[in-house]
Amino acid sequence: MPDSLRVSLQDQLDEITSNTRKLVQPERLAIGERSVEELFATGIEERILPVGALAPEFALKDSAGRLVRSADLLTLGPLVIKFFRGRWCPYCVTELEAWRDLYGQIRERGALLVAISPETQRQSDFAVQQHGIQFPLLHDAEAKLAEQFGLVYTLPEYFRQYLKSVLVNLPFLNGESSWRLPIPATYVLGRDGRVLFAEAHADFRVRPEPADVMAVL
Repeated sequence: MPDSLRVSLQDQLDEITSNTRKLVQPERLAIGERSVEELFATGIEERILPVGALAPEFALKDSAGRLVRSADLLTLGPLVIKFFRGRWCPYCVTELEAWRDLYGQIRERGALLVAISPETQRQSDFAVQQHGIQFPLLHDAEAKLAEQFGLVYTLPEYFRQYLKSVLVNLPFLNGESSWRLPIPATYVLGRDGRVLFAEAHADFRVRPEPADVMAVL
């Protein structure tokens, strides 16, 4: 197995969590814990588009404004899809960088990769430039595509206020005021558009290991 697949993504994410718990006051940490527990309790993880389902087609713009169609990508090979919250989320950025480092191996296997968030094209372009992302970052306006995958929830008012307090202005970053986000999710689609791999977590601190995803390519 290549060295880059031996590195645990979850270990990197757990380090972010550990550092956060050292630096952030307990009462503020409790806000995040409450939001995760409440979201998990909704059963959202059980309602995501499952393995074997036919994935919805999409046509979304990348960071340069080019229209990217899933139908076109699937003519070239299997497709890995990453749904993420935004570049403001350190867990999402760490995950995107892990996939950036594996992108060459994905292409060697004849597959493609896109990452999708509600963020505007401008924000996606910032992420591409800052983190050296080589695969398309696509703008899913109002998280409408993510909703078709069963991934979308609306942030409660208390968490909106928390994000504002740490200068995360989602209406500005996403270009609209719904406060809707996808739970982070990873999908692999076969060339026929059917789901070969599906994993999503209500806890934004948990992501699948890239090695598990690559195993189905």
